[in-house]
Amino acid sequence: MGPQESAGSAEPGESGLQLTHHTPSDAGEEPAGAEAAGAPEGGRCWLCGSSPCCSRAEPEAKKKAPCPGLGLFYTLLSAFLFSVGSLFVKKVQDVHAVEISAFRCVFQMLVIIPCLIYRKTGFIGPKGQRIFLILRGVLGSTSMILLYYAFQTTSLADATVITFSCPVFTSLFAWIFLKEKYSPWDAFFTLFTITGVILIVRPPFLFGSNTSGMEESYSVHLKGTIAAVGHAVFAAVTLVILRKMGKSVDYFLSIWYYVVLGLIESIVVLFITGDWSLPYCGLDRLFLILIGLFGLGGQVFLTKALQIEKAGPVAIMKTMDVVFAFIFQIIFFNDMPSWWTVGGALCVVASSTGAAIRKWLQSSK
Repeated sequence: MGPQESAGSAEPGESGLQLTHHTPSDAGEEPAGAEAAGAPEGGRCWLCGSSPCCSRAEPEAKKKAPCPGLGLFYTLLSAFLFSVGSLFVKKVQDVHAVEISAFRCVFQMLVIIPCLIYRKTGFIGPKGQRIFLILRGVLGSTSMILLYYAFQTTSLADATVITFSCPVFTSLFAWIFLKEKYSPWDAFFTLFTITGVILIVRPPFLFGSNTSGMEESYSVHLKGTIAAVGHAVFAAVTLVILRKMGKSVDYFLSIWYYVVLGLIESIVVLFITGDWSLPYCGLDRLFLILIGLFGLGGQVFLTKALQIEKAGPVAIMKTMDVVFAFIFQIIFFNDMPSWWTVGGALCVVASSTGAAIRKWLQSSK
């Protein structure tokens, strides 16, 4: 989710993360030539004599702006689909997180191929965007594997909350790669997020041996929280890459790179670790199919949301993931989150929301 060449560039939610669409240098040459040939004065078209030219005015009139709030609705729908997919990941038994990622990539690939053929976008992408597509695929698939591992090894609420440190890492990477300013407010949000993560992890050197509310041993819980933090880091970079590409790349092509490189990465990891095993339960097989379908839906709607809406409002709306995670954990697992998790969730969500609002306000100036 390359550095920005201009030191005075805009925020990442604005042109700083979009591809530039400059007016061609010869855009004004035709009217000048037409005037020399005796064209009508006052900026009238030398073909039809109207001002402005009908052939140019009609396409502009037909071009409609996106429906207000459509990007936020896409984000909300994406959050719900991702949350349901996370629920199915938690429900699957005796299947490694990398194998779940491989199954998801296969099912999504079966859906993406017909879409790419129908839309005639090709399977490679624009020449100048291929490096971004490859990075999006590798980093996005790694983020997905870490997220699945976190869901399997710690509670649904804990893993979801920690992943919401993503906006803080996004600001940090924007400072590094896009040459944005990293203000004291950004540092404050970072510290607040770290505080929230500490409340969730509850390291023994700070909290003693009190690990009440954890459904697994502390060592397993720690592995899950580390995986969740890793997911947040890779997801932040992926979001910056997606916004950088903007509308120049079809969103199905972006997902195509995601599933192809994700499948290759999963196969290599499974070959090295030897953890491949087919699910024995028919219900687990159904869950794997649903994980792929819901994950595909979440990817499509999130990509569309980032293409038509600013990054700030999208980041704020994505906090609904936390709400869905708490609801699902209570209803389907009868697991009431501890007060430590609630406190950590408030810190992380508040810092990520604050960072998003600040970026949004800066980009609106």
